[in-house]
Amino acid sequence: MNHAESWRVALEALRADKVKAALTMIGVIMGSACIVMVVTVALTGKKYIMAQIEGVGSNLVYVQVLAGGAGQTTPLADQLSVQDMQAVRDSIPDVIHVAGTNDQLFTMPINGKERAVSLIGVTPEFQEIRNLEILRGRYFDPVDMESYSKAALISEPLSKAYSVDPVGQTLKVGDLTFTIIGVFRERVATFGQSEITPDSIIVPFPILKFYMGETYVRTLYAQAAQPEDVPFVTRRVRDVIRSRHRPEATYMVENLTSLLQAAASISRTLTIVLLVVALIALTISGVGIMNIMLVTVTERTREIGIRKAVGARRREIQYQFLLEAFLISGTGAIIGILIATSVPVMIQPFLPGNLHVPISGISVGLAFLVTCTFGVLFGYLPANRAASLQPTESLHYE
Repeated sequence: MNHAESWRVALEALRADKVKAALTMIGVIMGSACIVMVVTVALTGKKYIMAQIEGVGSNLVYVQVLAGGAGQTTPLADQLSVQDMQAVRDSIPDVIHVAGTNDQLFTMPINGKERAVSLIGVTPEFQEIRNLEILRGRYFDPVDMESYSKAALISEPLSKAYSVDPVGQTLKVGDLTFTIIGVFRERVATFGQSEITPDSIIVPFPILKFYMGETYVRTLYAQAAQPEDVPFVTRRVRDVIRSRHRPEATYMVENLTSLLQAAASISRTLTIVLLVVALIALTISGVGIMNIMLVTVTERTREIGIRKAVGARRREIQYQFLLEAFLISGTGAIIGILIATSVPVMIQPFLPGNLHVPISGISVGLAFLVTCTFGVLFGYLPANRAASLQPTESLHYE
């Protein structure tokens, strides 16, 4: 029997009992779909987390002073300053942007109602670091920063309190009156975990001197040129800050590496769990293939005996049953892959506009290869049993 004849016989055997073949494929379909979805979920999760981090600000190192303890105040000499920012810029070549912020809480009237707001003073390069999205109006220009301009940007939630377009309107915070030049929002929401809150007003950093008398930087940001520079920049920023202040002062110098590591750990754990699910599904489907093939061998004992009596060799009988196992697993793999690849396409309209679900070609090839391998491995025992039947015994079987 040639290969073409083996394929024809195998296909006819499967068509003879379509329901049995279809039920056997269910586990195969689930397993192959799981493998593709594992890689898809891992890639999507990694891409989403990276987009979130880049939305907050990529390659960032941030510094904050820590008070000595509960109820203790930090001496002004230990506070971060604009001079510290300049020292970081001048002494670390791998730093491309440096910015500082400080914020104060105020209550101000809007449309006749008092509202608690956060007044945030920012230095010139804050926009380059935080990537704020300007919805209306404009951001500060160099003149605004250098001339103590009483210009302000307000957050999107705060702008909704105005009955008209707030750009060009004035607002009074404490004793100062500001002109609103723009409305902004965070490119990626930090939900109050950064200096930006829902009701925030951004003003040039020097303006804070009118409120505080002495201005200092609450949070200092340094942006590394490349992701691989972040650990080195973190160490160098820590050294620079410590060298400029008392040994007793304590500073928190952190970066987003820990967040990336946590994200990678979560992604690995999720991938392992999904792979285990996929392997369990494939194992169950493999056992199903083996059981069905064993039943098929018993049902087709007389057929096998006749084929051996007319000259079919052991290898040809084994090849035919392995081919049937391959067809079941291969067809199931293709269906599972089609389902897995269609899911991202169907859910894409319901996802945020900046989130795209990638489909890995490697995962598709891997799913097909692994699924077919499982099918052939579990089909070997039935194929070997069929090939081992003796013609005389097979012809007597009814």
